[in-house]
Amino acid sequence: MRRTATIRIERATRSALERGARQFVSAWRTGRDRGSHFTFESPAALFRSLTPARWTAIEQLQALGPSTLRGLARALGRDVKSVHRDVHALIALGLVTKDGKGLVLVPFSRIRTEFDLLPRKAA
Repeated sequence: MRRTATIRIERATRSALERGARQFVSAWRTGRDRGSHFTFESPAALFRSLTPARWTAIEQLQALGPSTLRGLARALGRDVKSVHRDVHALIALGLVTKDGKGLVLVPFSRIRTEFDLLPRKAA
């Protein structure tokens, strides 16, 4: 598993959409995996989706490898119900998957974050 995920904060501007379209076309034509990208429009949107508890769950899953929800909850020192809720939110985002045995895992060997802090333009 040598896949990379990039988590990015980027406002939905015309140039951002055009760049995304160019990357898609390039990947389509070459057949090369350019990694997975998860883009959020603002820090608030990112932190609503990737809470500190979810971030910790990702880190723990990377260390554990494929795990049951109960095993992950035990490793985190949290109750199974809240870990279940967080893992399913991460599955919906695409940062966590389930394997053929129903174990949860992070399908990326590397997760990077990328964002620029720029001033907002006046409306």
